[in-house]
Amino acid sequence: MSTVEDPRITRSRALILTAAHGHFVEHGYVGANVDVIAAEAGVSKRTVYNIYASKEALFRAVVDQAIAIAERFSAQLAADVATDDLEGIAERLVASVLSERVIPLRRLLIGESRRFPELAREYYDRAPGLVLRTLAEHLPTHPGLRIDDPVAAAEHFAFLVLGPPLDRALFDDEAPTLRTQAAVAAFRRAYTR
Repeated sequence: MSTVEDPRITRSRALILTAAHGHFVEHGYVGANVDVIAAEAGVSKRTVYNIYASKEALFRAVVDQAIAIAERFSAQLAADVATDDLEGIAERLVASVLSERVIPLRRLLIGESRRFPELAREYYDRAPGLVLRTLAEHLPTHPGLRIDDPVAAAEHFAFLVLGPPLDRALFDDEAPTLRTQAAVAAFRRAYTR
């Protein structure tokens, strides 16, 4: 028998996660204040602690939310690789990774990786690592490609498409220059039959 969560708790959870994401990104883990997060969410501090037992649990929930988004993206990516053009896949990959929610969270996790090493590893494994594994599994099915080493091909594709703009985005809030067409052309030269 499944239990349905009270809609008020579901609503409060969503408000808290939205406020917490923005607050953690702006202030870091140590600088984050649960009182401020509660006020920004429009709930009481007690409500925050009733739903999330601690500031750490709330931080983990913010990261889990990002992981869930990456898992949904990877599932869609698996379907797209076999049927879509590589340029479209590259553009969706870049848009997903360079989004306004992902980059600040990546910066935060990099900064907090010593405090939360297992969480940083889990995020990598279930977000960027999952995307790489999905590419490795499905790129060999893409028409016209010859791929002997799927893991290397996935890494090449991802880093040709994402490497420079991701590095730039992690260090600079200015929108990076995107060269996805050139990146895909280089990948095709290396992997076309």
